[in-house]
Amino acid sequence: MTSMNAHAGELSPVDALAPIFKASGDPLRLEILRVLRRDTFGVLELSQLFDMRQSGMSHHLKVMHKAGLLEPQREGNAIFYRRPLHLDSDKLTDHTIRQIFETVDRAPLATHLQERIDAIRAQRADQSQAFFARHSDQFREQQELIAAFDLYAEPTAELIRKRANKQDWTTALEIGPGEGAFLPVLSELFAQVVALDNSRDMLAKATRTCIDERLANVDLVEGVTDTLLARGDAFDLVVANMVLHHVPSPADIFLDAAALMNNGGCFIVSDLCSHDQDWAKENCGDLWLGFEPEELTSWAADANLVAGEQLFIGLRNGFQVQVREFWKSAPVS
Repeated sequence: MTSMNAHAGELSPVDALAPIFKASGDPLRLEILRVLRRDTFGVLELSQLFDMRQSGMSHHLKVMHKAGLLEPQREGNAIFYRRPLHLDSDKLTDHTIRQIFETVDRAPLATHLQERIDAIRAQRADQSQAFFARHSDQFREQQELIAAFDLYAEPTAELIRKRANKQDWTTALEIGPGEGAFLPVLSELFAQVVALDNSRDMLAKATRTCIDERLANVDLVEGVTDTLLARGDAFDLVVANMVLHHVPSPADIFLDAAALMNNGGCFIVSDLCSHDQDWAKENCGDLWLGFEPEELTSWAADANLVAGEQLFIGLRNGFQVQVREFWKSAPVS
């Protein structure tokens, strides 16, 4: 029989903990928590990962959600699941959940699960690449359905200028330069700039921008962050403008950016805040409908990056852009 607080009629601390331990007391559910350490997956994807019927997976997710171990994230018409973003360290139940996460994360991920996760990420990447291959000629028009370039590029450029003036920075990397519209800013501030994109069509447009703008210090590279990690490249600044919502695993971009940065380096991100405009997936090739600021902060913390300045820009069409900086050391004041 459940014990109750005689005066307030509330669950006792022990009773409040019981559903958490019950929901997590299953090997499969612990594995689900493990694969959701940094990624966000839909019900169908999780069913594929664990080779089980969707109805069975939905039941497990419902139990875990009710216990506070997971929270749903709507992406258009689809529901994805992630670990909760808001956990209060002073609250006993939240402290317990955090301890469960920390414990399960110490267990190595099974090889077959990692391979299936890689396959899902590859499917997402193929989807994004296919979109840009089909619509590279309309890239600017489609992007500006959401946010005009100058609305996020100028605040990002101003932040970089402010930081570069106080640092002895010489090298910069732009992940996903698109048509290369931001490259003139980086070319002016840095001795060496690398522009990395996995779309050959978009790189061709960025190349044309470099030729037209006479940007002689920009090296255009076709590939992904792993390409540069394999080369042993290192940068003082890494920037990703409106890129994260196109990549298969945004959390991994933070890990790779940290690995690619020199000590004292900075990762600057501009991207959409979470929204419900599902048409952006079809019209703009978006894989994700923006991000909660806490998601970026959490991914940065996992990569041992320190959050610095942040700016939020409201747009007339209801979208909101966040410009964030994350340091590989204490942020510069």
